[in-house]
Amino acid sequence: MKDTFRGGVHPRERKSLSREMPLRVYNAVGEMVFPLAQHIGKPAKAIVKKGDTVTVGQCIAEADGFVSANVICSCSGKVKAVEKRRTISGAMQECVVVENDGLYTGTSDYSVRDNPDALSVEEIIARVKAAGIIGLGGAGFPTHVKLMPKTPLGVKYLIANGAECEPYITCNDQLMRAYSDEIIEGMEIVLKVFPNAEGVVAIESNKPEAIAAMEKAVQGHDRIRVMALRTKYPQGGERSLIKAIAGIDYPVTKLPADVGCIVDNVGTLYAIRQAVLYREPLFRHPLTVTGEAIANPCNFIVRDGTSFAELIQAAGGFKDGKEAVKILSGGPMMGVSVSSIDVPVTKTTNAITALTEDAVERAERQMTACLHCGRCTTVCPSGLMPQMMAEAAEIRDYDRYEKKLYGLDCVACGSCTYICPAKRPLTQTFKQIKAEIMARKRAAAAGGNK
Repeated sequence: MKDTFRGGVHPRERKSLSREMPLRVYNAVGEMVFPLAQHIGKPAKAIVKKGDTVTVGQCIAEADGFVSANVICSCSGKVKAVEKRRTISGAMQECVVVENDGLYTGTSDYSVRDNPDALSVEEIIARVKAAGIIGLGGAGFPTHVKLMPKTPLGVKYLIANGAECEPYITCNDQLMRAYSDEIIEGMEIVLKVFPNAEGVVAIESNKPEAIAAMEKAVQGHDRIRVMALRTKYPQGGERSLIKAIAGIDYPVTKLPADVGCIVDNVGTLYAIRQAVLYREPLFRHPLTVTGEAIANPCNFIVRDGTSFAELIQAAGGFKDGKEAVKILSGGPMMGVSVSSIDVPVTKTTNAITALTEDAVERAERQMTACLHCGRCTTVCPSGLMPQMMAEAAEIRDYDRYEKKLYGLDCVACGSCTYICPAKRPLTQTFKQIKAEIMARKRAAAAGGNK
């Protein structure tokens, strides 16, 4: 067991903009938009219609398949429409639009605490599913599915991901400082599902206050310990954490549970605690609004469905004299550039980052031919050969990319692009060819089913 993984990079952290700003609850005032696809898997199916009255905590779209998740309303008011709206990806997606009445009338007050010891494993999983909980670290995998591996007794590690390695983002740091006991309660609940597992709270060493808070919280919890990890990107990646804590490498064809590990973001564990103990569904979560273009970078507990534009205003708007040349959903390494701020926060939105400089545009101006320096291979956390992958991608040699170079193992962390002295858009290239390969596989499968 060690405190890190192979490869990785050290981008400027830029966390000082918001790291000392405590979490504060923000209640939206504008209309709320709830995409039906906020998770990996099949989109949820709307169960409300235009004109219906809705309340906080009400399920407005039901999971439509095994790998799917309920969508929960975070405000009260009337359903304005069920229609396509622009989302973070830039695509038009089916959404439930609610005219927010500003009263935040709840389906329940979520104040009655249940005894977790009286609940069976099946009841715990059922409450997590009903709450619509998904992975809040960015991937968005439905949590109830993660809690049902083929061999639960084979799970040896439950890893609480508090690494928060992405530059700028600090909301999980503040969550661990303020709600350490609640996160540990969530871990204890999940450990009931995996009786042979050890709980490990994994935090990068650049968060000493969070480490101290979590170490205090684990006192008296014999199955849980805190592990300080070396500060290095992408330490918070699922595969990186498993390598650092369990010493295990595994192919992309396997899931963490296949190698005896379950990884949950600390925000997910907090949400599990609320769902299991208080029957409170997931309708709000931590989020950072930051960047050099933001007047007052801060950390919020934000309601799903709130618009980016409203949250930016809640953070003081843009600085006088500063132009936001790029706005990201997430951070600069794995975040997605948004074309409009009139898009809604979803469950997986952990940050809004407004930048005064476009590093991608600058890199495009400076790009040269590959220098064959090998730096991309040195930093790849998956042990791949990005230089050769890029060559295969450019000539669309799909078989070589996938079967000889194991390109589908790429986790799109951006380390290779960051380190490349030739400023080549390696990660973007890999995302594109992966999408093409997966489209070919779907087409082949569809053809075989005819």
